[in-house]
Amino acid sequence: MDRRDFIKLTVVTGASATLASCGNPEHQLIRFVPDDETTPGVAEIKHSICPLCRGGCGVDVRVMEADAEVVREGKTGVMRMAVAKKLEGNPAHPISQGKLCARGQASIQLTYHPDRIAHPLKRTGPRGSGQFEAITWDAAIAELVSHLDALAAAGDQKALAFLSRPRTGLRGELVAQVLAAFGAAPPITYELFGEDVLRRANLLSFGRDQLPTFDLARTRYLVSFGADFLGTWNSPVAQNAAYGLMRQGRPGVRAKFVQLEARMSQTGANADEWLPVRPGTEGVAALGIAHVMIAAKLRPASAGGRAGALIEGWAAGLPDYTPQRVEQATGISPARLERLAREFAAGEPAAAIIGGAALAHTNGLFQALAVNALNALAGSVGAPGGLTFTPQANLMNANARGRTSPRAVRELATALLSAPKPRVQLLMLDDTNPVFATPSAWRVREAFEKVPVIVSFGQFVDETSALADLILPDHSFLESWVDGMPESGAIVAVASVAAPVMKPLHQTRAMPDVLLEVARKLHKPLGAAVPWQTFDEMLHKAFASLPAPKDGDAWTAAQAQGGWWGEPAAATKAEAADAHQRPAAAAEPRFDGAPNEYPFHFLPYASTQFMDGSTAHLPWLQEMPDPLTSGMWSSWIEINPKTADRLKVATGDVVEIASQHGTLRAPAYVSPGIAPDVVAMPVGQGHQTFTRFASGRGENPVRILAPLSDTETGALAWAATRIKLTRVGGPDGSLVLFGTSMPEHPEYGR
Repeated sequence: MDRRDFIKLTVVTGASATLASCGNPEHQLIRFVPDDETTPGVAEIKHSICPLCRGGCGVDVRVMEADAEVVREGKTGVMRMAVAKKLEGNPAHPISQGKLCARGQASIQLTYHPDRIAHPLKRTGPRGSGQFEAITWDAAIAELVSHLDALAAAGDQKALAFLSRPRTGLRGELVAQVLAAFGAAPPITYELFGEDVLRRANLLSFGRDQLPTFDLARTRYLVSFGADFLGTWNSPVAQNAAYGLMRQGRPGVRAKFVQLEARMSQTGANADEWLPVRPGTEGVAALGIAHVMIAAKLRPASAGGRAGALIEGWAAGLPDYTPQRVEQATGISPARLERLAREFAAGEPAAAIIGGAALAHTNGLFQALAVNALNALAGSVGAPGGLTFTPQANLMNANARGRTSPRAVRELATALLSAPKPRVQLLMLDDTNPVFATPSAWRVREAFEKVPVIVSFGQFVDETSALADLILPDHSFLESWVDGMPESGAIVAVASVAAPVMKPLHQTRAMPDVLLEVARKLHKPLGAAVPWQTFDEMLHKAFASLPAPKDGDAWTAAQAQGGWWGEPAAATKAEAADAHQRPAAAAEPRFDGAPNEYPFHFLPYASTQFMDGSTAHLPWLQEMPDPLTSGMWSSWIEINPKTADRLKVATGDVVEIASQHGTLRAPAYVSPGIAPDVVAMPVGQGHQTFTRFASGRGENPVRILAPLSDTETGALAWAATRIKLTRVGGPDGSLVLFGTSMPEHPEYGR
């Protein structure tokens, strides 16, 4: 589907953008009177912020007059208005630097999606049935207020829970302040591919509880342990820009890049040297490199500093990590390990990155500490071409409350299932879908079904919001005030903010403003604890506290350029070392499933298109070929050619994979970029309920994962499951590769 087919901005007929289950038929559209006058044919550029990952890229939006399909007073019609037509990176923004990834380009479809919820909905059928009826905003807010008043009257404010994806800006801080003023617990956050392990390691090693920023543009030698930093890890747009400079931005200098991982990622495909390693042994490889550097007197052990002291045996030169022992654990030959170590030491400035599956094991924290120690030994921490940390503006302490324990959702589900009376009586959902993005063994859906009242602020009906009793649909990011404070990707502090670039298409409302209205309408209003009338008032007051430029105030400057960036008044300082932290010894990764029965390591991975599945409803991303397999609109299971020969499997054949927690079937894709004992699968497909473009398409590998976690942090060890694989039949036509034909969609073609 191309842009013209999707964004039907000049239409005379069409379907209602409400839920199909509400029974709204196609009908002739009404032409509404415009809200504002527009200038025909003249484009205006406005700033916004991409919402599709934690990178926080600044966006420039081209806005022009057009006829747009809208919903007003429950009726669908057409209105002449200024609408967003195209997104690009904001050249002035320190993160995006004028660039934007494919997901960012596709984010415009959030606004024009035909399955957006256009007005508040109330459940009419059984929970999870998708049967809702439209109600007014007055009725919806009154119902939410009545539920909150009932909790307050019973003195049971702790029975309110708020679940969202992690936030790095003032939207999350507003939620936290409203909950605190009401007397509820802090918001719970969940993210399948979260980075809690790396943040914890950075806190221990360097005193910084945040993700790192790498000065790739000045690096001369780069080793990555599983981090897909050009595809899905951390801040991909900023890292791609820096990587381009690293490879081609210095005449006569081209840095060497080595990638170690069990399955070749988009980043690994760009490496000069790609090494397959056994899952969960990346930290051993890093310490093997460090051992050679110390033993050959390329660096003294004392250079490891605080980070090195966290590794058992560091001061003695890491005697347990000789090349021969490293080979036994990782499969890397001694000769190759010694060569890499000498190249790394000579390639100053050099840097080592760890991320992705390498941290998704039961020994994830040890792995991260090992790579941190290698960086410290190389002198990379805080040095040009090495590892640093983006200063944090931290308005109103927002970043400090942007996330909770990775155990929180699992603990909530366990508590709901075990208690005779649910401890949570009212659950609010904001932009998160844990029913889809958690292992079936966690039983999240079953647990949430026990909550008496669920309220969602979702823009779409997904597996989790389908359980809601009340849906109060949020604006899209192009219709809202948006903000964010990226924790990585720049050498200066960044606080992004942007006003709405267009009027709302439908009868939606911004979630922060709904919360503020609810706070005022409670029987006991929250008052001075939540003093703002609107979210933009909160933003204005917060940004006013930032250092002002010479020719104006911080708020005005931020509006003009899409945010504020520079050194904050009080730069983030490193925290003191934990005197009680014992040095970490090599920790063997644990895997769920006996090797004799489940012979393959299972590696679900964040896909370039869909990340954790939250963007699978965008058809441009469904249609975008995977960069390595060219797969699109489908799921597949990647296996090594040797494995395929042994099991007599060819690309397209249907195979079944089974863990101790479930089975699934999908077509095979034979790839040399994966170790023989590893089977991989992209995450994102397999939705049961997530608009017409994602529902019933492919399989969800997350559901068969084991409920193992990193021993130290409690983060889900999503790479710690073993599986068995069986060929069950020939091609069934469900694998779609770029350049091949696929079945026609009954309504939209491909």
